[in-house]
Amino acid sequence: MNARWFVAVVAVAATIVSGCGGSTGGKSGGGDAPTIALFLPESKTTRYEAFDRPLFEAKVKALCADCKLLYANADQDAAKQQQQVEAALAQGADVLVLDAVDASAVASLVNQAKQKKVPVIAYDRLISEISYEYYVSFNNVRVGEMQGQALLDALTKAGTTDKGKIVMINGAPTDPSSADYKTGAHKVLDGKVQIGREFDTPDWSPDKAQQEMEQAITALGRDTVIGVLSANDGMAGGAIAAMKRAGYPALPPITGQDAELAAVQRILTGEQYMTIYLDIRAEAEQSAVLAVALAKGEKPAAPTKVANGTADIPAFLLDPIAVTADRIKDTIVKDGFYKAAEICTGPVVPACTKAGIQ
Repeated sequence: MNARWFVAVVAVAATIVSGCGGSTGGKSGGGDAPTIALFLPESKTTRYEAFDRPLFEAKVKALCADCKLLYANADQDAAKQQQQVEAALAQGADVLVLDAVDASAVASLVNQAKQKKVPVIAYDRLISEISYEYYVSFNNVRVGEMQGQALLDALTKAGTTDKGKIVMINGAPTDPSSADYKTGAHKVLDGKVQIGREFDTPDWSPDKAQQEMEQAITALGRDTVIGVLSANDGMAGGAIAAMKRAGYPALPPITGQDAELAAVQRILTGEQYMTIYLDIRAEAEQSAVLAVALAKGEKPAAPTKVANGTADIPAFLLDPIAVTADRIKDTIVKDGFYKAAEICTGPVVPACTKAGIQ
């Protein structure tokens, strides 16, 4: 704890409170209702502010109308997230739901919570080197396997598996989920295709992914790149921008994840091959259910456990869904993740009509 801790905590506490949407109650405010704090890692990936936060908050309020909600987004800054968590603990948070910027470096924060007898839920990213109450995420190795298989299927269909090399654009090295995605993809692709270049992309940054793709094209040659394994949709957008800039007459198949609106539209128009659709509603709401239960002194049984290097963490692992153009209607649209009117705009309208999305 350095000499600037008090000033930082006061400043961050003000930020967290200002982001609470005027929620009332909470033990720290003198009431009887508990305080639940949600921490998300960044906003470059659109899902966090557009889906995770509102879905989580809505479910908590539905289960516990008097609960006080604290919220903070770290903007991919681990030091900032540390200040945010410490500020919430100083305010008397009763439960922490933490999607860590650097999941391998937050054990000390979890330990601070444990010392205050505040339970912790690792949200989306597995926190290592310490025990805690729950881990809620998706089967991340399976995500990578699905991405790898989709890319391999596309290359096989095109008859190009032995005609060139693929580029792998993996996620942030500080995110353990990224390592799982990469493991899954390699399980499918190794020995089936040649990997010409592979990158671990800091911050999951689309801009950095574009730079990486430009480097790969320069090193390998435009005509050598037959496909791109991108770990998420934002980076896929960066890679596609690089390929367009390089003058590709037709884009090779490229994968993604998160079912971002722009990616869904790209899939329909043929610029992106597929995405992984994650039922973020199920993830956020399951975490909210657990947070409210913990705040009430309850501890529901988990269906499985995940080893984090120190302990076996009770876990809820949800199933990912691979989505190509022909599956958008029966998954993303059917579930209400996006309305057809949100997807089918401007030049995407003819592609929507072809896919039966109205």
